Amino acid sequence: MRLLKELMRMATQHRAFYCYMLLSIWIFLLIAGMYRYVGNVESNQGGGSAFGPSSSGTVSSLGGESFASSTAQRFAKYRERCAPLPQLQRLDDGGILEGWKLQGVLLVIRHGDRGPISHVRSAGINCGVSGGTDNLVNRYRSFLYNSSSSASGSNHMYWNKVGPFHGFPLLPATERGCPLGQLTYKGISQLLHVGDIMHQVYAHPLGLLLKPNPNRVSVETTPHTLLNSDEVVVFTTRYRRTFQSALAMLFSLLPADKWLALNVRESHSMAFCFGECSCPQSALLRKRLEAMGDKQLLKRGDVLEVMQWIGGTLIQHTPNGISNPLEVVDALLTVLCHDAPLPCRRKKPVPTPKPLKKSPNQEVVDVINIDQDETVVNPLQEGQNQLEPDSPEVENGNPSVQAEESQEGCVEPAHVDTLMSFADELSQRSAGHSYYKLSGLLRSYGMIRHIVSYMLKMISGDRTKLVLYSGHDCTMQYLTAALGIITSQGQTIAYASRLAFEVYRSEAHTDFYFRVVYNGKDVTQQIDFCEGGKSLRVTRDSRGNKADLCPIENIIRFLHEDYFSPLNATNFKEACGAVNPPKAGEF
Repeated sequence: MRLLKELMRMATQHRAFYCYMLLSIWIFLLIAGMYRYVGNVESNQGGGSAFGPSSSGTVSSLGGESFASSTAQRFAKYRERCAPLPQLQRLDDGGILEGWKLQGVLLVIRHGDRGPISHVRSAGINCGVSGGTDNLVNRYRSFLYNSSSSASGSNHMYWNKVGPFHGFPLLPATERGCPLGQLTYKGISQLLHVGDIMHQVYAHPLGLLLKPNPNRVSVETTPHTLLNSDEVVVFTTRYRRTFQSALAMLFSLLPADKWLALNVRESHSMAFCFGECSCPQSALLRKRLEAMGDKQLLKRGDVLEVMQWIGGTLIQHTPNGISNPLEVVDALLTVLCHDAPLPCRRKKPVPTPKPLKKSPNQEVVDVINIDQDETVVNPLQEGQNQLEPDSPEVENGNPSVQAEESQEGCVEPAHVDTLMSFADELSQRSAGHSYYKLSGLLRSYGMIRHIVSYMLKMISGDRTKLVLYSGHDCTMQYLTAALGIITSQGQTIAYASRLAFEVYRSEAHTDFYFRVVYNGKDVTQQIDFCEGGKSLRVTRDSRGNKADLCPIENIIRFLHEDYFSPLNATNFKEACGAVNPPKAGEF
């Protein structure tokens, strides 16, 4: 007992010494651990090739959830292309202007999120809506399951109306999958949210919430599945992704009875050219613009090396190597848009790429083969039917690069920065070049004529309230280029983008004006024939915000008198038949 008391007395006297020793041991272990971690990072970054092995064999060296959280802010700029839901907002969109009545709206949209055009190693990537928490998606799916217009008992419903889209599915085939070139459930969600914004802005001012007049004979006698609404006119290309995007957007915008009454019309062209389509001059301008981009790529050895590394890691079938950076960007967006970890690969031999040759019979005309299946295995086959410019246009003849034997390793954030920053720079330079505007003028001539014709119908008392064009990124590229609209993303068009032409009538003077809104931002002042004193500035809301209104006669005069002046021509045929395009410098 006495010995125990002595030991307790000594422990009490040396308590400070013991604490000091434990603290010293803890600090030593902490420093040793930090030194080992820093050493691993340096060996991964500086050892061997820049594309050498990563510390992980299955995911990026940052790994799993920690990778997603640590790179979310770093990749935020690149993910603007993906149109995350917080990016879809109501901003300057009109609808109700003091002293003005909204006569009609012409709306151009790009389809929502889709699977890659190339075969991508997408195992484990979820292209759906997480956890089924999107109420709009749940309501839409429930409506389709219970609707009499759907095929009972099927896991995704079909369009049963007579016409070119008969039998088209209304929803993606799988909830989580990223099918080749097809709309995903995330894409459905995006367009439902865009439709909800459009409902808040336009449904009441346009009178789209009013019930149809029961005294009209056509409403009473027309069968339900063939009921036609002349208030809403819908055009879409014959791709599932644009068809499904149009109907998803309109479901949130319209009452159910008007949605069921819709008839969807087909555009045979991605440019919605309506007969004014074939234009060799436009194809030549586009080729020269692409050749300038190829020269920029050849000057960037770092981009070429990163392009080969990311492309070889992501894309499955590359017998001719990787030659187009836009193809790799498209594949990479499948990862970035769905918050997946950057991929890795194991060592395997890669064949030496061969230069790609364009078929001599291929003509760059934006006319879609109506018998085409958009799920073709060969990307070139779909490219010949005019893929979107951000899709892998493998027929471009872009420079091929000799690929070395593959190494084992991962795609790192630095590689993503190199490729995506180059793609952004190229997008900006292309959009600022004169050939981009000239090509846009030729490609969008038919569509602008079509838009103006519907504007005239709206101001003349026609029942048409809403015209929808559901298209692709190139659809909006041509249109914005022709009108001189420049965005912060250059020629890049994000998923679910929208361009609205709002037509107004003055309640005081019965004059007609219009304004143009791109993704919620008023861009009327960017249009040459609307800038400065050519437009009327009015009060948009009670908080004093302003809106610019451009006279209808300005766009009519532009179309009939000034449209082909930049091309030194007086009509479409003359402009398209010119032997040599106007001279212009490099980027």
